[in-house]
Amino acid sequence: MKKALNKLTAPKSVMPEKIIQFGEGNFLRAFVDWIVWNMDAKTNFNGSVVVVQPIERGMVEWLNGQDCLYHVNLQGRLKGEAVNTLERIDVISRALNPYSQNAAFMALAEQPEIRFVISNTTEAGITFDPACKFTDAPASSYPGKLVQLLYRRYKTFNGDPKKGLILMPCELIFLNGHHLKACIRQYIELWKEDLGADYEGFKEWFEKYNYVCATLVDRIVPGFPRKDIAAIQEKVGYNDNLVVQAEIFHLWVIEKPENMSIEELEAEFPANQAGLNVLIAESEKPYHERKVTLLNGPHTVLSPVTYLSGVNIVRDACNHEVLGKYINKVMFEELLETLNLPKDELKAYGESVLERFNNPYVDHAVTSIMLNSFPKFETRDLPGLKVYLERKSELPKGLVLGLAAIITYYKGGVREDGAPIQPNDAQEIMDLLAQLWATNDTHKVAEGVLGATEIIWKESKQNLNEIPGLTAMVEGFLNDIQAKGMLETVKSIL
Repeated sequence: MKKALNKLTAPKSVMPEKIIQFGEGNFLRAFVDWIVWNMDAKTNFNGSVVVVQPIERGMVEWLNGQDCLYHVNLQGRLKGEAVNTLERIDVISRALNPYSQNAAFMALAEQPEIRFVISNTTEAGITFDPACKFTDAPASSYPGKLVQLLYRRYKTFNGDPKKGLILMPCELIFLNGHHLKACIRQYIELWKEDLGADYEGFKEWFEKYNYVCATLVDRIVPGFPRKDIAAIQEKVGYNDNLVVQAEIFHLWVIEKPENMSIEELEAEFPANQAGLNVLIAESEKPYHERKVTLLNGPHTVLSPVTYLSGVNIVRDACNHEVLGKYINKVMFEELLETLNLPKDELKAYGESVLERFNNPYVDHAVTSIMLNSFPKFETRDLPGLKVYLERKSELPKGLVLGLAAIITYYKGGVREDGAPIQPNDAQEIMDLLAQLWATNDTHKVAEGVLGATEIIWKESKQNLNEIPGLTAMVEGFLNDIQAKGMLETVKSIL
């Protein structure tokens, strides 16, 4: 017999509220709250999380209906072993909707033990909206709400240097903290008259005694496990309607704020003591580059190569005797050589990426990765191609073959086994590729794609025909794929 999940039916720890979290979605609950839960269990952190719903409609009623208790189901490979765990997370103390509970939301500013603000309000959440007023209850934008909260805290504690907050946004924007800080500054200026005599003091207090970090988050969170929910509820013995499924891998890189040392932040947020993959670093940038290059980069080229070889699932490609070697070549022999972090660190990260690709619980269709392949190649693989050429004085064959595979995929048609080849990208890109392939001339196709600076290579604005040897190599691969098929072409470069 399954029970309702609440604090009457399941134990729930009570700890001081130290974190305000803007966002109640699957990602934060399976990533940040799971990390805090581990810190509480394994260090002296002893803190709980108050969740604030960042927009008018959300899930706080659902959360409060279960007294903020829920299970996290982690799946994947760890050190070669398949892992499938279920853990009950109890670190969220309560959940607030500032649109209907504004007084309770603002009162958070008056709690002395609050120290952190964490957010994931989607990429659009960190924006400055000049229509927001200081008197709004609450301001509609996330940074606007934050400034209202910070000002209340400044007033409550008379500008006490020890009562500033550490802000750790998790939105998927490069250097998210830098954007958030810029928005906060804009609101302080916009509301200068409302702040009146406090303007200078509040501004100084924010700059000196509040600490804004940029962070990089990395964990795939599929979310609510629809197909497994009945079995999971049976196993845990509760009607938990907030189960969240995620991969076992996690990484959180937190760039230290300008006004705090790494050691000071580690002392306040002791995730490293809990054995977690949380890294407080001088700069987020090299880790961002590593993720884009070694996780996203191979994804982009393996997808067309794999699909045109007759294989549909990423895991099957990893375990394929030819495609597996191709993926390893692209990752370890080519892309890894273009990065600037220590080699052993890069290899370890590359190995963890392969474990993620090889997740036995996720059937990751390569066609789902094929959407907008050209823009993805430009941001994820083209920089590596150029650096490799610069460092090695030759082109990386695996990456160039990946580009030729994308171009072939965009020809459309059907595979040898009759499966459809359905490219999906901006219409102007689709039209250009159709025109080029209609010539039946691979030289024109290669030259036309590489030279499409206004349509395909919009970011770099570069005519790629100027890269020495690239046009000829792409054309050669296009001919080989046409003549002997993708798999045989892959074999020729291994």
